[in-house]
Amino acid sequence: MKMRKTLFFLVAITVFAVTTFLAWKPGPTPAPQAANMTFFVTSAGPGNGANLGGLTGADAHCQRLAAAAGAGNRTWRAYLSANPAGQPAVNARDRIGRGPWVNVKGATIAANVDELHSDKNGMTKETNLTEKGGVVNGVGDTPNTHDMLTGSQADGKAFTDGMDHTCSNWTSATDGMGAAQLGHSDRMGRGATGSSWNFAHASRGCSQPNLVATGGAGLFYCFAAN
Repeated sequence: MKMRKTLFFLVAITVFAVTTFLAWKPGPTPAPQAANMTFFVTSAGPGNGANLGGLTGADAHCQRLAAAAGAGNRTWRAYLSANPAGQPAVNARDRIGRGPWVNVKGATIAANVDELHSDKNGMTKETNLTEKGGVVNGVGDTPNTHDMLTGSQADGKAFTDGMDHTCSNWTSATDGMGAAQLGHSDRMGRGATGSSWNFAHASRGCSQPNLVATGGAGLFYCFAAN
């Protein structure tokens, strides 16, 4: 009699467990919240090397990608500096508003400009996402596309050494006519500056093939200025 009760109990527990398992459905994966996004890495560059159409063209590219993702209600700016070539220097840090900035999944990038340019920022391979929520390929991935066009020093300011660090202020895709200062979106690389998101090294040239050859694809950072 006792064995029969035990067997009945085990069968009941088994039926309950199986029923519960079959009825369970995984919850939905949190979807990217583009409407709240204030920062992203471009999922694609214009495709003409470092010729972005100047700062205006780069900003327009950010705006188009943001609009396609559902965040076109903000004013978007490319994180790019410009050399003082017959004009005042333009600092990337002065173009992007005051913050705070979050990525498409709500992860905090930085609360303000000073934090962005400090060791306290939240920029990593996992947080430097595209406007679509994609992770940018980095060291160990094929192809590696972690090189970000910035034209900037570590503090977010333009170079004033008389050298061309911006491929003619983002209007040239011609090699032998300057280079582009790059950052690493995954914060990985060789040398003292390899872990810098905005000041890692210079490109081999300004053409698309030479941007690719150094580990990039002509991508850059976009920030909401409002």
